[in-house]
Amino acid sequence: MSPSDCQLCEAAPITTQYFADEECWIADCLVCHVPMVVWRRHDPSPPVAVRARLVQRLSVVADDFFSGRPWYVDDHMRLIPDHYHAHARVR
Repeated sequence: MSPSDCQLCEAAPITTQYFADEECWIADCLVCHVPMVVWRRHDPSPPVAVRARLVQRLSVVADDFFSGRPWYVDDHMRLIPDHYHAHARVR
């Protein structure tokens, strides 16, 4: 998939939007209905430091979304494997 065909690159505000800056955006996943962070770069492998920042931003949203329930980061990219994104999922 090229960036011009990528739904994550498009970043259309379809679901609840929680955060956006020049590096990433966070919104509810259209399929899973849980918060997900999306790296704005069309690349499946962010550097370790970038991934840490993305997960930190997702953590702020997920802690509030799940109201104290335990959750984890799921960055197995099933449907869009060539663009890094990670879901917050309840344990």
